[in-house]
Amino acid sequence: MNRLSYGCAPERIAAEKMALLDIGQVFGIICVILVIAISAWLYFRKNVPMCVSKTDLTGKTALVTGANNGIGYFTALDFAKRNARVVLGCRNLNKGEQARDSIISSSGNKNVVVYEVDLCSLKSIRNFTKKFLTEEPRLDILVNNAGVVTEGKPKTVTDEGLETIFAVNYFGPFLLTNLLLDLMKKSAPSRIVNLSSVVNKYGTIDFNNLNAEKSFKHYERYFDSKLAIIMFTRVLARKLEGSGVTVNVLHPGSVATKLLDNLNFFIRVPVATFIRVFCKTGEEGAQTSIYLSVSDDVKDISGKYFVDCKIEENDVNPMSRNMEIADKLWTVTEELTGLKSKLQ
Repeated sequence: MNRLSYGCAPERIAAEKMALLDIGQVFGIICVILVIAISAWLYFRKNVPMCVSKTDLTGKTALVTGANNGIGYFTALDFAKRNARVVLGCRNLNKGEQARDSIISSSGNKNVVVYEVDLCSLKSIRNFTKKFLTEEPRLDILVNNAGVVTEGKPKTVTDEGLETIFAVNYFGPFLLTNLLLDLMKKSAPSRIVNLSSVVNKYGTIDFNNLNAEKSFKHYERYFDSKLAIIMFTRVLARKLEGSGVTVNVLHPGSVATKLLDNLNFFIRVPVATFIRVFCKTGEEGAQTSIYLSVSDDVKDISGKYFVDCKIEENDVNPMSRNMEIADKLWTVTEELTGLKSKLQ
């Protein structure tokens, strides 16, 4: 027994060392993961800007599309707290009414209304703007916030034959804004704020595939639409020079919003978990929209791309500054949305 015990000792010692080594490796891995996680949290969360402007919006009217949740909701809530008349432009009236009730309860401002508008439908946009122009005597702030991203779904088109992602993210805001421009000029000084995304850097404008005539990849359509809204902003800013109306565009940052709900479950869950832990809340994501809408710092600035309440022209797709392409895009969009025939 003694010889057996003695003979097994080296193996037992080796096994114990391996066990200790395994524990040490596990502990080291855990430490590395924690360091990475903490570093990521600090990187994404350390300097989240907040709009500190004290601007009061009494007597002003603000319109926010996609205002029933996320960035749009908190943008509208901020305007309500500043005493504006706030119009929520929502596709789903029930959700819009719930958002309105919540905003009234949180702000104490009862001057909050809901209008139905589906940016997938040019007809809906025209009906909305007709009602708005009939019932609203002024429009001081327009925030084109509504957007959509899909994943793994085949191409779909609107009743007017426009590809859905581009319709919501670009064609719709283009038409809605243009139909409200005269009222905004009468209400000047007034401001237009468009929401884009950092993924505009991966976008392009292919006039042979602007409506996904040749090919369709959901992520490319999303990238391209976010570039298109920046180019729209550039041209519109030039057209509005001297009118008292400014227009700017922004990337709100990585935000936990309902926009992710359309993604595949196996992609949505890990992405949403990461964003929820490391990235901005809806309220934090709304700050640049609010800043561009109310701050005196930007009252005379137009046609610029903002991130975290700062101009970030070095962080945008260089194509967005190609005004020849931007002008052509405007002309083609006028035709596709029917705006050109309406203006003639």
